[in-house]
Amino acid sequence: MQNKRSLWMSIVLSLMLLSLVIFSGLPLINSIFEDNQILSNNDQVDAISPERNAQLEAEASGYQKVLLREPNNETALRELLNIRLEQQDLQKAIAPLETLSKIHPEQPEYGVLLGQTKQYQEDSEGAASAYRQVLANNPANIMALGGLVNLFLNQDLPERAIALLQNTLSQVKAKENNNFELSAVKLLLGEVYAEAQKYSKAINLYDEIAADDESDFRPLFAKALILQKQEKTELAKPLLQSAYELAPAEFKDQIKVSLNQLPAEEELTTEEDSKIESNVE
Repeated sequence: MQNKRSLWMSIVLSLMLLSLVIFSGLPLINSIFEDNQILSNNDQVDAISPERNAQLEAEASGYQKVLLREPNNETALRELLNIRLEQQDLQKAIAPLETLSKIHPEQPEYGVLLGQTKQYQEDSEGAASAYRQVLANNPANIMALGGLVNLFLNQDLPERAIALLQNTLSQVKAKENNNFELSAVKLLLGEVYAEAQKYSKAINLYDEIAADDESDFRPLFAKALILQKQEKTELAKPLLQSAYELAPAEFKDQIKVSLNQLPAEEELTTEEDSKIESNVE
């Protein structure tokens, strides 16, 4: 069984990945579904020493006493959460996370992290409940949507994931100034379509996003990956090149990997590679 530290790192990495979709424009391609690959990573991480663990447990006991008197004491809750995380104890991290998510429903990170923690503890019902609580306050929260979609797909329920996202799209379309949320949800829905091998529906969504914002590299990259999967490399290559040119510098390497995975006759020439490298500068 994977050690608790690896589990916690999986949760943090997944949360960061979803956050990047919101704050940095990272393409959502495979981000939800690759969590399973992260979870399969069995790299050993040094455990904390018995002495440090005893010190942490003593500190935890003090904060727990405070919480008996003041159940909603935020300082004690946050410190207790930090201790449980340092101890690599996900099960004991749940209680302070639950309280913090109730105290601060406007801060979705607590609820998303609670959902992922419960999911990795194999509490699917509890995970779904945590994600839905976040979505009750913000139906288009991409982190909670991604978590719930991942949960559905792990349960082999792709149609439920699709229905959730289609309903969310209807809600987002009814709002004003919603272009950012709309494209994020469409990207996620497109990824679910692609995972279910409904490639034409995925491509249609990516074309819509690209038409709405010609500067967005994500739908071009997403569509190109589907075309590569279908072995339509002659159509994928120009999309990958365009995505490369539009993408921020921190994402260019990822796209270049896909470019260089084309069949030998489609690989970048030295001249093409030099042109791409010059665009990074």
